[in-house]
Amino acid sequence: MIIDQVGVVGGGLMGTGIARVCALAGADVAVCEVDAERAEAARARTERSLRRAAAAGKITDADCNGALGRLHYTASLEDLAERELVIEAIVEDERAKTDLFAALDKVVVSPSAVLASNTSSISITKLAAATTRPERVVGLHFFNPVPALRLVELVPTLHTQAATIDRVERFASDDLRKLVIRSQDRAGFVVNALLTPYLLSAVRMLEAGFAAAEDIDRGMVEGCAHPVGPLSLADFVGLDILLAASTSMYEEFRDPGFAPPPLLLRMVESGFLGEKTGRGFFTYS
Repeated sequence: MIIDQVGVVGGGLMGTGIARVCALAGADVAVCEVDAERAEAARARTERSLRRAAAAGKITDADCNGALGRLHYTASLEDLAERELVIEAIVEDERAKTDLFAALDKVVVSPSAVLASNTSSISITKLAAATTRPERVVGLHFFNPVPALRLVELVPTLHTQAATIDRVERFASDDLRKLVIRSQDRAGFVVNALLTPYLLSAVRMLEAGFAAAEDIDRGMVEGCAHPVGPLSLADFVGLDILLAASTSMYEEFRDPGFAPPPLLLRMVESGFLGEKTGRGFFTYS
């Protein structure tokens, strides 16, 4: 079944990135935010992104204008009622996501509609349990920046129908031109289950005074040919996101490698979240 009516809940960087790639793929996309002011901010963010891409020659002016014409913005979940695929991209908080899935379950009326979450670490099974259609709930985890990074993790649960899995995978791979990998519904899925312990190890190294932040990052860039060091990557991801992911994985596995270091906790409590706040392990102007 073709997916050409998409809803995205959340108009932040991830949500607008997902909306952009769906609109460029030809889908009609409705972006939902909590109020009109944030919906307008999402509109402005997406338009800037598309126009910058056109100016840089990454997409044509025709593609840009076509995508802009297929994007709509709203502050009402009811406007997503007829969507065939609704992708949740709100704050990485289990309660907030669970409440949203329960609300979407009542609003989205299409009998074949799929509800998907862009979570990086929260159980898809828990989100599906908040609905009356667990067989049509999946994880669809994009990576930031969405337009540039091809990877998408597709995460079914024990309840998800095979037809739903295949349908969403075809949409992500054939329409969005993403590279899809499948993961079991385990905290962190594939990428974050491998990446998070690495980032936390760098935080612990800094916390112990083993090496300076610059030298930790320089060591991994120059010694292991990584494109960016672990502390810079943590700042880019967002230290609050890293903390949420590590906490979720530690609660599930009780593996010390996933336990968030005290330094990470204190930085998040202090509002030093990385690039988005101008200060994390490094400072940003």
